[in-house]
Amino acid sequence: MKQAGRGWRGLAASMLLHPAAKPLLFVFALLPFAWLIWGAATNQLGANPAEHLERATGDWTLRFLCITLAVTPLRVVAGVPAFARLRRMLGLFTYFYVVLHLLCYSWFDMGFDVADIAKDIPKRPFILVGFSAFLLLTPLAATSFNRAVKALGARRWQALHKLVYVIAGLAILHFFWMRAGKHNFAEVAVYAAILAVLLGWRFAEFARRKRVAPAPVSAARDAPSASGRPPIRARG
Repeated sequence: MKQAGRGWRGLAASMLLHPAAKPLLFVFALLPFAWLIWGAATNQLGANPAEHLERATGDWTLRFLCITLAVTPLRVVAGVPAFARLRRMLGLFTYFYVVLHLLCYSWFDMGFDVADIAKDIPKRPFILVGFSAFLLLTPLAATSFNRAVKALGARRWQALHKLVYVIAGLAILHFFWMRAGKHNFAEVAVYAAILAVLLGWRFAEFARRKRVAPAPVSAARDAPSASGRPPIRARG
């Protein structure tokens, strides 16, 4: 069993580390965009193409967000660290589709009228929540490169990128309010369940690490010995 586990993990790692892995992911991630362009050009998006484009780009934003958040649990549970090399590209495609979603709203709903957009965003809560998620996602996309990690420092960079958990909550709330008008919550429940599992796993993993974390060196040095006597300190 162990050899079989090592075998498929090795195969998965070799595929993920292959030079073609990222170009293939890039192509696959562009397929929904290509289909939407083709559908719009050939009148295959239904009776209301504008609404279809707006909803589809929002749906793909949420899907890529879920896939991006699934990378770390998959990497840890499967024991294949090479999954991590795909996370940046998946995160950037999440941002790509949210930008398309915002452009569709700005174009089809508001006619690119900046003044009307500025008035509309605070007026409608679901748009305000969605726009807030977009604003929070922007610095994450801008700092997803190695130079940004070095400039910010690993600790600050990690703290900044924890905003993705807030973004996930805002995205589900935006989706919920958008579907509330038609009382259609089936898809909302599916995405909410997926995100709850992914975020719940992170919370459980954080709690587990806190439990097994070794005591600081200073605390261990100052702890009393088994006999109950205070520790003997060296004199210099």
